[in-house]
Amino acid sequence: MTTRTPEHDPLANARLAAIVDSSYDAIIGKELNGIITNWNRAAERLFGYTAEEAIGQSVLMLIPDSLQSEEADIISRVRRGEQVASFETTRRRKDGTYVAVSLTISPIRAADGSIIGASKIARDISVAKDNERRIRLLMREVNHRVKNQFAVILSVIRETSRRATDPNQFEEQVRDRIMALSRSHDLLVNSEWAGASLLDLLQEHLKPFGHESQISLSGPLVTLQPTAVQHLGMAFHELGTNASKFGALSTDAGQVQIEWHIATSPEGRREFHVVWNETSVPAALADRDAVDTRRGFGSVVLQRVAPQSLSGTAVLDRWPGHVRWSLTAPAETTLVLPLGEQNLTV
Repeated sequence: MTTRTPEHDPLANARLAAIVDSSYDAIIGKELNGIITNWNRAAERLFGYTAEEAIGQSVLMLIPDSLQSEEADIISRVRRGEQVASFETTRRRKDGTYVAVSLTISPIRAADGSIIGASKIARDISVAKDNERRIRLLMREVNHRVKNQFAVILSVIRETSRRATDPNQFEEQVRDRIMALSRSHDLLVNSEWAGASLLDLLQEHLKPFGHESQISLSGPLVTLQPTAVQHLGMAFHELGTNASKFGALSTDAGQVQIEWHIATSPEGRREFHVVWNETSVPAALADRDAVDTRRGFGSVVLQRVAPQSLSGTAVLDRWPGHVRWSLTAPAETTLVLPLGEQNLTV
């Protein structure tokens, strides 16, 4: 079998030129003094210079000032006949912007074997670099949020242990509260931590208690910020748990109405308001008040943890046959979407 070289095959140069010209990678030929001799279409797309503009110019026009020393090292290695293994660096486009590239450089030899120049293959890796940066940012964000979740869980365990009357009760309450945190967490993961719909949050946290026909939800379609998702989720879990055990959802006669809206304060600030209204049999509520007085964790969440996390205020009122919890917080600490887009209701 005979391999035909350009000297034996007059079409070889044309074939090679066609391959180079159709490559998706920028392929540049240069002399040992750095003068560009070849410039394919991909090089035009990547760097912005036409072949007419680039050929005859120094390759240094592509290299940022801080990286000019790279060229001297590359040329010295090419003179020794070395192929420069792929490495990542930065190059400058015609418009002055910078692009991350992966470079592979090989010697170009004459017919007698002497080295007369170098070929450079440049691959645009800016998208890959952007993805790497996003992944690093995401990992830092995940690490931060996991630490926050650990802190919340530790707080739940500590506060629950102070009020539990026996180990079985402690285990049950901690398990239920961590599962509630998990439901909020799942909503945030599904949205890539962009937030969650208040409607979805309420449905997710009230679903385990059943009695859907006794629950009424009303308000605009709003998206909560991640912090609001976590802390309002805790609040709705505590309200739902108490309603299921001692209040409106412990019988078929009670009703829970949850309403929310966005208003403008007297100072001109946009505010988020949510109200939990619960009506039940007065006797059942009296038993519930006795239990709440003894345990107290739900009250801590409703009156201190949730409102303070959102820079807002909350009021928890109880009287026979009724429970009312209302929260008011600045829209900028609670909501995600522009307020002007939140004009739909459920």
